[in-house]
Amino acid sequence: MQQPTIDQANARAPSRRIMLYSHDTFGLGHLRRSRALATALTAGDPEASAIILTGSPVAGRFTFPERVDHIRLPGVTKLPDGSYVSSTLGLNIDATTNLRAGLIQSAVEQYRPDLLIVDKEPTGFRGELLPTLKWLQENSNCSVVLGLRDVLDEPHVLAAEWERKGAVHAAETYYDEFWVYGVESIYDPTKGLPLSAQSRARMHYTGYLRREMTDPAEVTDEPYILITPGGGGDGAAMVSLVLDAYETDPTLGPPAMLVYGPFLSGDVRDAMDARVEKLGGRVTATGFDSRIEALFAKAQGVVCMGGYNTFCEVLSFDRRAVIVPRTVPRLEQWIRASRAEELGLVRMLDDGRDGMTVEAMIQAIRALPDQKKPSQAGADGLLDGLDVVVKRGRALMARKD
Repeated sequence: MQQPTIDQANARAPSRRIMLYSHDTFGLGHLRRSRALATALTAGDPEASAIILTGSPVAGRFTFPERVDHIRLPGVTKLPDGSYVSSTLGLNIDATTNLRAGLIQSAVEQYRPDLLIVDKEPTGFRGELLPTLKWLQENSNCSVVLGLRDVLDEPHVLAAEWERKGAVHAAETYYDEFWVYGVESIYDPTKGLPLSAQSRARMHYTGYLRREMTDPAEVTDEPYILITPGGGGDGAAMVSLVLDAYETDPTLGPPAMLVYGPFLSGDVRDAMDARVEKLGGRVTATGFDSRIEALFAKAQGVVCMGGYNTFCEVLSFDRRAVIVPRTVPRLEQWIRASRAEELGLVRMLDDGRDGMTVEAMIQAIRALPDQKKPSQAGADGLLDGLDVVVKRGRALMARKD
């Protein structure tokens, strides 16, 4: 039987095509944000489909809804000296970047998206997105959006980084709109960037991205506090401090449910598992759980780091939370957590103010039941992000018809 041509196959495919790019050199945040956006943009619209381009090494461990798929780009790893290498291919970083760039452009040329949403990096990893952006500008009527989380970094650090990458020029040359997944009154992530007035006029603050349970999961009915370092790659200190608290105070409760994340592994995790075992059930531990929304929904409280996705889950499931933000290599988490604490949404455990001591963690866990829930500080009014994204996305695709 004769196989259909590409044009014939495309003619039968959903007519509104969305592509999302996230460089994903580390962690889970970019992939999980792209997954939430793709799910919202295709839900309730049988003519819409989405493909996520991601470098995340754990992309295959997530489920994706109908008409949402992903393409895994070759992974890269950041070394302690700040340089990058291929995760598995044995190629130097230039060859790996060229391979990724070619795959990205090929996917775009074949899929022909109506809307491309780029997560955080205007030029992509090491400029890998620039050839595709130029091709789209010259050969397509695809709308291109730069999506920014609520906080990127300290203004002067961000300005230097964007200048080095040529990101301001790329943002103003290739992007139709800028979507900030936050609220302007809380923080302006572009503070310090020399964006033109015309570019700022194309900026839309969507609100935070509400999270819901996308996959069913069996969760205990017994009370517990959820301990999550997000992806886990930089969360060992926070997890260890929680274990210190339960080891030091035998009356501390309720029990803790620890989710390590996929990047907290090896000898560090083995040592923590041994400590958990000795606590006799007062702390239980599991590895990566792609259905963590269900664990948030039933937790009495949360101790977590300050990543964007975790913060959205705290707000969405209205959980009392103690946030322990990282401060290196970026101040992003600290800025987010400090602003949220000012608004009464969460409690922050700040090294400079509280000290990262066992006593401070014990007190923070004990105080969790007396904290206000985020909804009592007005969190519900901050979570319109997905609704605004769908409205803006459909408007851009309609404009290109």
